[in-house]
Amino acid sequence: MIIIIDYGLGNLFSVIGAVEKLGFKAKISSKVSDMEKADKLILPGVGAFSDGMKNLKNLGLVDPLTRLVVQNKKPILGICLGCQLMAKESFEFGHHQGLGWIDGSVLKLEPKDKELRIPHVGWDDLLQSKKSILFEGIPSDALFYYTHSFYIKCNNSNDIIGECDYGGKFTSAFKHDNIYGTQFHPEKSQLHGLNLLKNFLEKS
Repeated sequence: MIIIIDYGLGNLFSVIGAVEKLGFKAKISSKVSDMEKADKLILPGVGAFSDGMKNLKNLGLVDPLTRLVVQNKKPILGICLGCQLMAKESFEFGHHQGLGWIDGSVLKLEPKDKELRIPHVGWDDLLQSKKSILFEGIPSDALFYYTHSFYIKCNNSNDIIGECDYGGKFTSAFKHDNIYGTQFHPEKSQLHGLNLLKNFLEKS
């Protein structure tokens, strides 16, 4: 069973649609009991970092999720805002504390080319900087769908498995033990996105 964590933000139905299309049994839930029984977790999200953390806290999910992910090593994939929430902190419209699973900070995209628009929206590259199970069967020139204004700056370079060059490189995929994150949306990235999701669900 795959649990897609519902904390009031995110494109939950497109994520569960992609997971079910791959043949996996999935459920959208905010119940800790469901997460405890799950084989894998997905933390999606679209919106503001502060709202995401506030909702997780109000639902009483921060400590149980940290126990399941950090202590029990349950595999989890964070998507877009979901991956940003895994960082220690965010500087999105103030300073906010994150889940602290990834040693890094969420910063605003600031392309060197000032003609590049923010938010960064549309199809762009994924530079596979390290070999990963997520990328198995995915060509190096594959494009993925992005929509964001902020990104995680990982303090540990060993955590970075993929980057995107948008007026300068930023982390677009990371892995730390059982914790995976993508700044892009695999559920919106057609064949290559589905392959990435399948790799996480089958091999993590």
